[in-house]
Amino acid sequence: MVRIKDDSGTHTKCLLDPFIEEADQLESAARATDWEREIAIQLMLRCGLRADEVTYPTQERLRWSSGGDCWLLEVRGKNTKGGSQKTRDAWVPEAVAENIQRFVSERDRDNTEPIVSVATSSIRRWVREAAEQLADDGETDRWRSVSSHDLRRSWATYHIVERGVDVRTMMSIGGWSDYSAIEPYLGEATEAKIGRSMAGES
Repeated sequence: MVRIKDDSGTHTKCLLDPFIEEADQLESAARATDWEREIAIQLMLRCGLRADEVTYPTQERLRWSSGGDCWLLEVRGKNTKGGSQKTRDAWVPEAVAENIQRFVSERDRDNTEPIVSVATSSIRRWVREAAEQLADDGETDRWRSVSSHDLRRSWATYHIVERGVDVRTMMSIGGWSDYSAIEPYLGEATEAKIGRSMAGES
């Protein structure tokens, strides 16, 4: 279930659990329209990219790190200290890396072309449309409040709060330059975490 956090009554923030049914539902709703939309949502929800970073990665910027035993994706985006954009390596789940590789191959994309090749406004619209489709299909009406930034927020909250990934690692792969920029993501537990914690589980 999407969990609503309302700050000051003017803006609604939603948390999804990126690695259970909600993520799958949103990705499936996007893919029902087009595979590229699913990839865009995965880059935000499962890899932590901002909406305006989604069009930077190309397949040649996706690489296997033997040192880290993981997939990494070069991303260029916001410098939270200000100034020019910063480049970082975002962590990519293996299933997402495989999906990207299949997509690029089957769509006959050049390795130097952006994996997702639309404007940022289209990416934000894709998220709204997929979420609204879920609401229209009878899922909770809370889906209507989901935004593209909620996907990144959900990714960060899941890894920091649910999995206990250390903040320095999250800052590195998520593109936060200082603690004050990541601090808002530290305190919101998902419903699953609340249930486990209050039942005495870790």
